[in-house]
Amino acid sequence: MSDWKVWKIKGPKSIVQNEVTPPALPEKQLRVRVTKVFLSGVDAAIYRGALKVPYPIVPGRFAVGIIADETDDLLFQKGTRVLLHSFRPRPYTGTAPLDFSEDETIVCGQTEDGFLSDFVYADPCDLTPIPDALSDERALAAHYVSLARNAVEYLRPCEGQCIAVIGANVLGILTAQLLLYLQAHPILIDTDPSRLAFARSCGIESALPVDDDLLVNVANRTGGRMASGAIYIISSPNNDHELPFKVSAEKSTTVLCGFVPDNIPYSLDLALKKQLTIRFAQNVSEFETAFNLLFTRAVDTDVFQAKTIPADDVADFLATYEEHPERDVSEINIVSLI
Repeated sequence: MSDWKVWKIKGPKSIVQNEVTPPALPEKQLRVRVTKVFLSGVDAAIYRGALKVPYPIVPGRFAVGIIADETDDLLFQKGTRVLLHSFRPRPYTGTAPLDFSEDETIVCGQTEDGFLSDFVYADPCDLTPIPDALSDERALAAHYVSLARNAVEYLRPCEGQCIAVIGANVLGILTAQLLLYLQAHPILIDTDPSRLAFARSCGIESALPVDDDLLVNVANRTGGRMASGAIYIISSPNNDHELPFKVSAEKSTTVLCGFVPDNIPYSLDLALKKQLTIRFAQNVSEFETAFNLLFTRAVDTDVFQAKTIPADDVADFLATYEEHPERDVSEINIVSLI
């Protein structure tokens, strides 16, 4: 078997490409040829040293590929396109209590190596076949769509209900789209005027800036009752962490939504005063449902401009991203390994 190309971030602002001899295939695992990797803001933050990770590390949290070898598994025949799962439960060794003092979830590309490599080995339970009718580019958004769906399910919005979404990044816009599909009325809130303008171009009419008139504007759109619930996107920068509590009606539910918990100390004084219920959406599941939402365009990733980058240009791209970390939200960056 020929050597594999693997890209590793050795430390802040240092990424190298190596050719490595592939290890032996573990029992019951499959060899996957990685075809496309979605580079997110987390990958760029790891590159510039803004996140604590175990360097050296292979970046790339979200990826699709194809089964590389003949198998006895009818679900994963050679050539089957698959989504690689980014979040996996850490195996329990029985040597330490499950007290959550350490992360109980493996995050590929952050706590362990990601997918920016010619090939990876994966357990079948960490793969989901991609339907023929769904493109690779749409399938790469499945983790975002799954998370958005889990956040919205906590609220169970009725037709016409106003739900505040704080954070107009990719996840926030997809969440607002999903609320529109369910015939709710999303109110998307952000500090960045350009992101709000892009959201309006995607059909999200109520896109409000964070200014002195925000609460009045939310009240005007809700008949004075304020939002029936709120979803706070923890990965969206520069937004006040108390905003979901401020714009929510009394005794409603606020969902803190993101892939990994952050260490921001939330003040709960206002939430307690309003008797709010706080939920956390951090898990992804049921990728088949996410695929269906993408296929039917209940959430439409085509509103974003997909920029494809050859794998050999990853170093230059990350260096540019490091210089301009607040990228245009309308652009999605995809690395092609084929």
